[in-house]
Amino acid sequence: MSLKALIFDVDGTLADTEEAHRIAFNTAFAEVGLDWHWSRPQYAGLLLTTGGKERIAAHLHAQPLSAADRTALDGRIDEIHARKTRHYTRMIRGGVVPLREGVQRLLQEARAAGVALAIASTTTPAAVEALLEVHLGRSALGQFAVVGAGDCVARKKPAPDIYRWVLRELGAAAGDCAALEDSAIGLAAAKGAGLFTVVTPSYWTRTEDFRGADLVLPSLDGTAPPAGGAGGTELGPGMLTLREIGRRLEARRHHTRGERIHGDTREDHHRIHHRGPAPLPRGDR
Repeated sequence: MSLKALIFDVDGTLADTEEAHRIAFNTAFAEVGLDWHWSRPQYAGLLLTTGGKERIAAHLHAQPLSAADRTALDGRIDEIHARKTRHYTRMIRGGVVPLREGVQRLLQEARAAGVALAIASTTTPAAVEALLEVHLGRSALGQFAVVGAGDCVARKKPAPDIYRWVLRELGAAAGDCAALEDSAIGLAAAKGAGLFTVVTPSYWTRTEDFRGADLVLPSLDGTAPPAGGAGGTELGPGMLTLREIGRRLEARRHHTRGERIHGDTREDHHRIHHRGPAPLPRGDR
């Protein structure tokens, strides 16, 4: 199989974790005496900002505060986020958030086939570890060749940096790997790194535009139309297998190679027909 690695996003892709994140944020706010309470619709909008600390900062700077209060709260973002992470990991370790349909099966297929597994996420390493250990056992992190999480790159999704970092650590070419995402922001990051990308929208992202995705389906075991019908190629009824991802990746590679060959042929044709008449032999000039 030409597929060398599967690279998974975490929040919304491995598991629909966003409600647990929202509750943990609100708990942390209450702990530090803030009257902020993010509703589900409000949090859905905040998800357009990637990264928990960045999300807090975005909300903070939208509040009608004095310069002094804003500066004081800016200095507490790391503390608030650390509190939120503790609440979130406690909830995750309590088993309240299951893996999404088909995730564990696809992970098992990849391990059996010798296909590397990797993570490309903006969530904290502690949050990633908690989720994986609950569902895959205490040695879960060891099942992943590379875990790109938190602040290992300066620019977060939709910048492609986290995927490029993971690819470098894997020592793999983008054309030999596939990414699995749930959001338009994640899709932009994966495609920006040149990856074949499968999108399984969640409740929080189901209305987003997934044009540009190589495949969109409601879950890895999806049997219904893709959520929102927002672009991408549909699989149709049935589960997404490792073999099917490999087949589609290979088809894309052949298609890209064919376009390159046809492009070269058109360029050669253009040069032949637009370079002017051939020069006359010297004796006939």
